[in-house]
Amino acid sequence: MLHLVNKSPYDSTGLESASKYAGKSSGILLFEDGVYAAMSGTAYEDRIKEIMGDHDVYALKEDLDARGIADRVVDGVKQITYPDFVDLVEQNKVASWS
Repeated sequence: MLHLVNKSPYDSTGLESASKYAGKSSGILLFEDGVYAAMSGTAYEDRIKEIMGDHDVYALKEDLDARGIADRVVDGVKQITYPDFVDLVEQNKVASWS
């Protein structure tokens, strides 16, 4: 299963809900303002690293670029493009968290 998180962790509990309910082999995709959770040097860096212990974490590159943070992503977060996003959605059941 692929869990989609589009809200900033500073404004929403979507990331925490996704990580709580996602199975160990499930991926978590951060997009729109959700990509702020993937930014290094923030209060969420340690939490993202912890989540990556159980889940693949993806961040949409176009949204990282739009927010000027593509070069500040936590090591291990996989930056993906829109075509990659489409592929993941086609290959997985999807749950959306806001």
